Amino acid sequence: MRARIENQVLILNHEDLPEFKKGGSVVRNSYFWALRSIAGQASRYRDWEYELEVWLALSRMLLSFAESGYLGYRETILEFPLSQGEIPTVLRSVSTWE
Repeated sequence: MRARIENQVLILNHEDLPEFKKGGSVVRNSYFWALRSIAGQASRYRDWEYELEVWLALSRMLLSFAESGYLGYRETILEFPLSQGEIPTVLRSVSTWE
């Protein structure tokens, strides 16, 4: 998922977020609700925002869903632009560069 950090807020690109689908995959729908539940802002068709206080929980959640094997690598990894600079330590295990 394409990500960036602005003013200590992690922002996930809305085009890369999982979608909730009624009658869809239980794992994918659970992933959607888990991500949404800790977001500070999670409006439809907009980027989702995560404050610094939840980055550890987000990191653990991404690792857990990645290890489940039900979701693709690109769905559970944060992809930062090179211009972002250093990736914060708490997010390194679930991050890469675009």
